[in-house]
Parts: sequence; structure tokens; C-alpha cells
Amino acid sequence: MNLVGVLAASTSTAVLVEGESDRAAVETLAARLGLPLADLGVQVLAMGGITNIGHHLVALGDENVRLGGLYDAAEERFVVKGLDRVGLRPFASTTPLTDLGFFCCDRDLEDELIRAIGVDGFLALIDAEGELRSFERLQGQPAQRERTTTQQLHRFIGSKGGRKERYGRRLAQVLPLDRVPAPLDALLRWAV
Repeated sequence: MNLVGVLAASTSTAVLVEGESDRAAVETLAARLGLPLADLGVQVLAMGGITNIGHHLVALGDENVRLGGLYDAAEERFVVKGLDRVGLRPFASTTPLTDLGFFCCDRDLEDELIRAIGVDGFLALIDAEGELRSFERLQGQPAQRERTTTQQLHRFIGSKGGRKERYGRRLAQVLPLDRVPAPLDALLRWAV
């Protein structure tokens, strides 16, 4: 994987996230917290899926930057394998990934944000975005009827192109700053 030209010349810390919705959420929340990531030498990179982490770690290994990121609990093995591959974590090490700058989300970052905002808060956001009727139609689908509202919300944001990224940004915009999910808070503290 060739990442030439992807890193800004001023980047000293690269934060690896799975996709564009995660990048939008991290950057939006950082701005709300008064953390000018670019000015601080921090660049958030969307990898296009966690299975690409090894390629990103290899490509960035020679760039003289600190590497960290967010990952989903179910995909920890990809992070461990990638870090082992480039020698950032000795094989079979028991070093916690947090010590290496990698922070775990329970299901994924969107789920962390939904829990932090709450179902009612997210429904209010969907209503404010003019998409409450679309969400109600999704709830009425046979495959969705037995799911919890939280599961339906998660499905909703991934059901239309561009919606996941837009809601990643919007959730970070309305998130109460005293309810920032632990992995996101830890990542931003580590990065800056």
C-alpha cells in the first residue's frame, strides 16, 4: 500500500480508524474540544476497513510518526497481528494495546456514540435531520421488528450511502461533552 502524499508534512501522529464515519466523528469531537488536530501534528486516517491496518502500519512505519487508533472489540486480532507484523508489539506480548495508542470500542464507535447520547437523543437527532419517517419505515420491516431500538438505529445509519459518515459527524456534534465514550476520550488524550 502506497500512502505517499497522504500524510501532511507536519504530521507527527497518525490516528488510524476503520472508516470515514469514524474519521468524521473523531475530527468533529476534537474540534468541539478545542483540539486543532492539524496544528498539533495529528492526522486521522480512514483505512477503508480494519483488515487494512497491517498495510497502513507497514506503509507508515518509515514515516517517523507515532501510530495509534480506534478498533472494534471483535476485530482486535487484526490490530494485534498488524502491530506484531511491524514490530510495534512483540509477538505474544501481554502489553495492553492502550499502552501502544490503540483503543477498543465495544461494538464500534457509532454504538459507543449512540449509547452516550441515548436512544431518545438519537431519535431527536434523526427527527431534526428530517429522517424520522425513514427510520420508522425501517422499524416496520420484518427483519427489524424483533430487534431492539438500538439495533435498529445502528442498522439505520448504515442503510444509505453517506448516512453513516453524516451521522458520525452529527452524533459527535450533539454529544454532551461530559459523556464522551471512554475509548474516544482516551484516544484524543493520547493523540495530543
